[in-house]
This record gives sequence, C-alpha cells and structure tokens, in this order.
Amino acid sequence: MYSSNSPYSKTPMKGDYLDIMNPKFIIRDESDESYEIESRYEMRPDLLANKLFGSVKYWWVFAVRNPDKIVDPIQDFKAGCVIKIPKLENIR
Repeated sequence: MYSSNSPYSKTPMKGDYLDIMNPKFIIRDESDESYEIESRYEMRPDLLANKLFGSVKYWWVFAVRNPDKIVDPIQDFKAGCVIKIPKLENIR
C-alpha cells in the first residue's frame, strides 16, 4: 500500500503490481491561490511542494489540480505558467 500523500494511494494492488490507476481528486475551492511558477522552480515541482506544503511528497498536486495546464508534471512545470495552488487541508 502507498501512503496517503502518494498519487497512487487510491490505486489497488494486484499481487506485486498496481492495478489500473484510480487518481486522487483535489477539491477546487475559491480559496485556491493563483501562483506564477518562478524560474527557480522550473521543472522542480518537488521543491515548490516542499516550500508550500512542507514535504516534497506532494509534487504531484500541481498536475492534479491544474490538468488544463500541466499534463507532464515535470516538463510542463515551466517558469511563467500561472497555476492554482490548493490548501493543504484540501489535498488530504
């Protein structure tokens, strides 16, 4: 089993392998803040997650919350891209 802060936490295991992925859903909320990705975080969602949420384990949150802008969670994490940042309580 994967921990609750993993993007795979809702995906069942079939023996030693993951089954078809059941993606996590992040509630869109009016309190989500807009954020323009800075150059120091380009292609490094882990560093921004650590700054905002206190853990690099939440690197996947940005792609799940912004599927219209981030398809590839690393390559699409570009400086100048404006994304929505959810509150930590909405991730859990």
